[in-house]
Amino acid sequence: GTIDAYWEANLDLTKVTPDLNLYDRNWPIFTYQEQLPPAKFVFADQEHKRVGHAMDSLVSEGCIISGGYVKRSVLSPKVRINSFSEVEDSLLFENVTIGRRCRIRRAIIDKNVEIPPEMTIGYDLEEDRRRFHVTAGGVVVIPKGMKVA
Repeated sequence: GTIDAYWEANLDLTKVTPDLNLYDRNWPIFTYQEQLPPAKFVFADQEHKRVGHAMDSLVSEGCIISGGYVKRSVLSPKVRINSFSEVEDSLLFENVTIGRRCRIRRAIIDKNVEIPPEMTIGYDLEEDRRRFHVTAGGVVVIPKGMKVA
């Protein structure tokens, strides 16, 4: 019943063997899926560290990881991670855009939020408390449609 428990339950889905296995054929999940293109990972510029990739994550349809790095995170449909950005241990809801050179950690970002370039979230909780809600467990929460500056 807490935001921290919600965050933990969602991140559990990224484990090799999660408590709730979404891939269990004996317990199918029936849900509506918008018809979107598959997730796309672009830029393989190792020399300049501009590589689009995700590890230990769930990446939904319509997402574009454009030269950014995603680790242990859940990306809802139509999320875009721009070049040189890092997203870790986070939940990003539908239609979230992460600008270039951002660093996001331990966050829940609700729908229709655009994080401007070079923003850091989740690394300095005192600074984050001035702009956002921070849970008792240290998860930064950005509400739906918030204009982040």
